[in-house]
Amino acid sequence: METVNAIGRRKAAIARVIVKEGNGNITINKRPLDVYFPSSILQYIVKQPLTTLDVAEKYDIKVNLDGGGYKGQAEALRLAIARALVKINPEDKHALRVEGFITRDPRAVERKKPGQPKARKRFQFSKR
Repeated sequence: METVNAIGRRKAAIARVIVKEGNGNITINKRPLDVYFPSSILQYIVKQPLTTLDVAEKYDIKVNLDGGGYKGQAEALRLAIARALVKINPEDKHALRVEGFITRDPRAVERKKPGQPKARKRFQFSKR
C-alpha cells in the first residue's frame, strides 16, 4: 500500500494527514499524539474513525495541524483521518458516514459587523 493524503477542516483549524501501513503511531507536528493532545477526550475524538473500523494498530499517521484551538484541531484531524480511510477502502464510507465522521461541520465564527461591539450584539439604544 502506498501513502494516502487527506485534508480535514473545522472552524479555523486545518489538518493534513499522510496515512501509510504501520503499527498505530500517530505523529502530530513531529510530536506523539499523547504529547500534543494531553486530554484523553481529545485523543478519543482523534481515534474515533480508527476504532470504528478496528484498524487502530494497522496504520501510521503523520499529521500537519495548523490554526484554531485544540478542540477544532482534534475534530479537523478526525475528519482528515476518516477521509483518508475512505480513500484506502471505499466500502468503509457507510460505516463512517453513519457515525458522522465524513460530514464537514461548516459552523465558523460570524464576522463582526461595523457599528456594533460584536457580531450580533448591539450598542444600547438611547431615545434621548
